[in-house]
Amino acid sequence: MVIGQIENGIVLDHITAGRGREIYDILELDRLDCMVALIKNADSVKMGKKDIIKVNEVVDLDLDVIGYLDPGITVNVIRDGKLAKRTRLALPRRVCGVIRCRNPRCITSVEQELEHVFRLSDSEEGVYRCIYCDTRAERGAE
Repeated sequence: MVIGQIENGIVLDHITAGRGREIYDILELDRLDCMVALIKNADSVKMGKKDIIKVNEVVDLDLDVIGYLDPGITVNVIRDGKLAKRTRLALPRRVCGVIRCRNPRCITSVEQELEHVFRLSDSEEGVYRCIYCDTRAERGAE
């Protein structure tokens, strides 16, 4: 299968195999009015298998959300058919509105309009803690 080269756009590469659809949904890429390709289980020398998302337009993406979901992703910005910028993501120090605090006593449970904000407390284990009540939330347990 061949998916063509894009002239101007974004390529999310090195997505863990099987996570591409989740990232597509969370970033709400179905709302874009341009071509978007989701490639699942592409062969990869480094990873064995990987997913890739190609967006045929340069759009603004929340890199913190992407880094939280899959910190090994590479974001490539393509302009005039050439690589203009490459960003290798890592776990963000702070995540807003992605994880929900599970503590029923947390202020976010009472104040519904208050955004759920978590800080990275252990980068090796991928552990985040609520900034309001310090409740632990592990990556992948959203």
